[in-house]
Amino acid sequence: MHRPVLVEESLIFLRCRSGGFYVDCTLGMGGHAEKILEDSAPDGRLLGLDRDEEAVRFAENRLSSYKDRLTVVHEDYRMLRGILDRTQLPAPDGILVDLGPSMLQFTSAERGFSFQREGPLDMRMDRRQTLTAEWIVNQAPPEHLLEIIQQYGEESAARAITRKIVEERNQHPITTTAQLAAVIERVKRRRSGDKIHPATKTFQALRIAVNTELEGLDQFIFDAFDSLAIQGRLVMIGFHSLEDRITKQTFQFLSAACRCPKRLLQCICGGKPLSNSLTRKPVIASQEEVRENPASRSAKLRAIEKITVNPAPREMWTEWLQEKQ
Repeated sequence: MHRPVLVEESLIFLRCRSGGFYVDCTLGMGGHAEKILEDSAPDGRLLGLDRDEEAVRFAENRLSSYKDRLTVVHEDYRMLRGILDRTQLPAPDGILVDLGPSMLQFTSAERGFSFQREGPLDMRMDRRQTLTAEWIVNQAPPEHLLEIIQQYGEESAARAITRKIVEERNQHPITTTAQLAAVIERVKRRRSGDKIHPATKTFQALRIAVNTELEGLDQFIFDAFDSLAIQGRLVMIGFHSLEDRITKQTFQFLSAACRCPKRLLQCICGGKPLSNSLTRKPVIASQEEVRENPASRSAKLRAIEKITVNPAPREMWTEWLQEKQ
């Protein structure tokens, strides 16, 4: 059974209680959801979302004993605002988002997420979509492929890997995870003592690109914040530096005393924070958890609490962010 990361820490920040309403935006195998339902017994309710149909079926079966308090929807978490409006559910008291991929995806060879299991180069979390890793590897223009590996993988050997992939695909299509891993290893040879496989960063980059994992993350955070009840809490768990940076900056914006651009001569935003930051620094897994669950090694948790009815001033976000960079 897959072990969810930072479970106890998530529960502390969500502050679950009986009668509360909570959302697990990334249901996965149901680990976090099960603990939320236990902590909010006997009357707490949970909405669980996941864009992976296999995960939805697995979680529904695992959580079947809680079916009277659980609603599960097969949908991307970025659709949360519309789902809440459509289902007429109450404002959540807590929202949890674990941005890491599900173990169901990594342990299934046919899903193509892992170089450790040979399978088709797929990597789709939602198999209703058409874009796959195979298409990107074999059809994307070289400059676009390079950008993906550089930006999403933060891979120092991105140029050499891109050249080798293009050279290989010109000879024959790269259609399996084993083929792609072998191509990468011809560029980055694994040395004894290396803890990270040479293909790790490239596979991560392709997964992020296929599933547009960073696209709209800031706007989702605003949607989630606006959806919360007063004193409701938003808890985000990220694993990649780029997604954690977006979370950090967006939380800083919502917790700032003033969000007005410097060009304005006076404050027009009210001069009060919209949220309280609950984590001055990201919460990371304990050494014990990392030993027992290596997947938690790169996890970072951040949390905020909503303290006003005012919505996030999205019109100020882009300029505020530019001034901070």
